[in-house]
Amino acid sequence: MIIGKGGETKRMLHEKSGCKSIVIDSESGDVIITWGKPGSFDPLMMMKLPDVIKAIGRGMNPKKAMSLLDDEMLFELIELKSFVGKKANQQRRIRSRIIGSEGKIRKRIEALTNCELTVYGGTIVIIGDDIGLPMASDAIKSLLNGAEHGPVLKKLEVVRKKHRISSKSLESIETKETSLGFEHLVPGLSNIAERRNRKYKNSQPDINNEEDLVELMSLSDDENIDWSEE
Repeated sequence: MIIGKGGETKRMLHEKSGCKSIVIDSESGDVIITWGKPGSFDPLMMMKLPDVIKAIGRGMNPKKAMSLLDDEMLFELIELKSFVGKKANQQRRIRSRIIGSEGKIRKRIEALTNCELTVYGGTIVIIGDDIGLPMASDAIKSLLNGAEHGPVLKKLEVVRKKHRISSKSLESIETKETSLGFEHLVPGLSNIAERRNRKYKNSQPDINNEEDLVELMSLSDDENIDWSEE
């Protein structure tokens, strides 16, 4: 799987990581990675490439595993023996809890956390960002410890919704004291608008002034009150 058809996967790993060479011992399964002189490669790649190889070795699709070379992507490997021991039948049973009928549980966890999951042999591989990976890891470990599917998936939905809301919230709002409205697009209209606003403000009565209130409530010559029904 690491070599790939015609050496395609190995060649891709070599090009994307910037390593000097990748040697695979077909008998022992050992993978030896050689790097060039300091400064000729990204030190972060030296840390991430072994995880990519582990993920591929544990059944992850090579193209999906190579997403680990991105800065924001993280990797976690969970061993089933830590939860159910080394017995094959117990590991088979617990694998089915994570995968679900026709892979529905695994796909649902992937969709809610935006992670990639691979359940293979005695391990589970998770690839995701710093938000999704802890969510997926927590859900899988809960299922491995015997939790029911419903509450675990429901919790994922709630956490995902909270992250969506927090990502849409504004950290700050900047307001400007003066803003240009439509009137500034038409020559002369701005001055008219300012005069109108001054006239409007000056015409506003002072509710604490008795004379202003009397004037406000009094009728003009062309106004009257008609109490008849329409």
